[in-house]
Amino acid sequence: MPIQGILGLASSPKKRSFSNSRIARLIFISNLAGLLILVIGALILNEMRVGLVRARIDSLNTQGDLIVSVLAEGATVGEPEPQMLNPQARRILKRLDLAPSVSARLYDEDGTLVGDYALLSDRVDQGALPGLQNPGPLEDVATGISDFFDWIARGLQAKARRSFVQELSYEEELRRALRGQAVAGERVTEDGQRIVSVSVPVQRVQAVVGVLTLEASDVTEIVRRERSALLPFIGVAIAMSLISAGFMTWMVARPLRKLAGAADRIRDGAAERLELPELSRRQDEIGDLAGSLEAMTEALFDRIVANEAFAADVAHELKNPLTSIRSAVETLERVEDPSAKERLRKVIASDVRRLDRLITDISNASRLEAQIARSPTEKVDLEHLLSELADTYDAIRDEGEPHVQFRRDEDLRAFYVMGREGPLGQVFRNLIENARSFSPPDGKVMISTRMFLNQDRLFVETVVEDEGPGIPDDKLEKVFERFYTDRPAGAKFGRNSGLGLSIVRQIIEGHRGTVVASNRADASGNVHGARFTVTLPAILLDR
Repeated sequence: MPIQGILGLASSPKKRSFSNSRIARLIFISNLAGLLILVIGALILNEMRVGLVRARIDSLNTQGDLIVSVLAEGATVGEPEPQMLNPQARRILKRLDLAPSVSARLYDEDGTLVGDYALLSDRVDQGALPGLQNPGPLEDVATGISDFFDWIARGLQAKARRSFVQELSYEEELRRALRGQAVAGERVTEDGQRIVSVSVPVQRVQAVVGVLTLEASDVTEIVRRERSALLPFIGVAIAMSLISAGFMTWMVARPLRKLAGAADRIRDGAAERLELPELSRRQDEIGDLAGSLEAMTEALFDRIVANEAFAADVAHELKNPLTSIRSAVETLERVEDPSAKERLRKVIASDVRRLDRLITDISNASRLEAQIARSPTEKVDLEHLLSELADTYDAIRDEGEPHVQFRRDEDLRAFYVMGREGPLGQVFRNLIENARSFSPPDGKVMISTRMFLNQDRLFVETVVEDEGPGIPDDKLEKVFERFYTDRPAGAKFGRNSGLGLSIVRQIIEGHRGTVVASNRADASGNVHGARFTVTLPAILLDR
């Protein structure tokens, strides 16, 4: 029977290209998600900007303290009351040499502006002249990205209504400074420029006589330059993530698509076996999966072939008694002799019994594999099982039938085998029935067990022996084939279907064991019966 007949025809396989592979998308998303979150977080909530702002405030505080100390020394008097000398203060303010991005204003104790460094020093607002060449694409992208993330950051901070530096108006900052408190603030101008400022009180004899305010407006530009410097590294990181995702897709998603395609070809009958040697040779989980699928399809194909052979054997075995019954019935209609009719009726009855036996054994054999697959394994006390079987057969024995004896080794510690008690019981019932059918009247069927080690693994060996004629040397392996039977002269016809020993081997191999047939012979080579040896992995327990 073709494989597609067993598996059933389904719809045509769904073709998955690289672009619509869900696993590939998951690999790319998982590789990029963490990196993008980290990058976006670094650009929006940039600790670099926080550090720059704080460093800028510390720098302004240091400059402010120096300028205030000069103002307190050269532009204030203490008699009759502490006060700031505005002309001298303006001259000191004018002589300051501040950076172009830093401005300074001086207020008296009433909050009135005394002097502005930009006006006193005749500073002209200036900006950097454009370069001789237009900015490159990378610089344009860096500027656009930085401005975009600045806008997002301002929105998030406005929504959260918090910042690492207080956002104070000029008036509030000035009022706090006039109370003798050094104040640092941050604010955003109407044109989106970020400004940090410090206001330091000018004191004389513990009295506040003025306030110096220093402002820096270069934080945004510094942050933009730092972000621009980060972009190449971000680009390289994203490129490496994409390369890594592509490599993982090539190493994982592509082999899985090949495995799915090969399985679809088997399902549709285009192939009989899954053969992907380039995948099964891989030393990873994909290689293990490919090897397992190859072994599975190989076992499935072997099972299909075995089922086809079994069906052919069944048809052949059923045709023999049916042909005999039909021939006997046709002859019975023409025979007048009562004794001949009686012989024909006995032939028909014997063939019916044979059919019944065949159908029963065929049904048991066909259910056996499913039963073994469904039944869970457990610890089976093999010694107890064999003892009960021997006692049961000996108790129901009729006069003249063979005895069944189990030889127990009293020095042997308790042992178990991992398996299914029902199928194992069937194994030894079949072997005992086979031995009884070949034993002479009042003969003996002996059962014995022993334990041994092989490559540091423990095994239990069970031997079932009879006193029959033995097995021809060329039939020691053939006796395990389906429907094979070689009965001695005088054996009752139709009592055996030839499936018993085949079932024994099937169950034992399903339990990772072996069963072999041999003969009992003396030193002279004379055969005294058959011997079947069953070997199973064992678990040793203390009594």
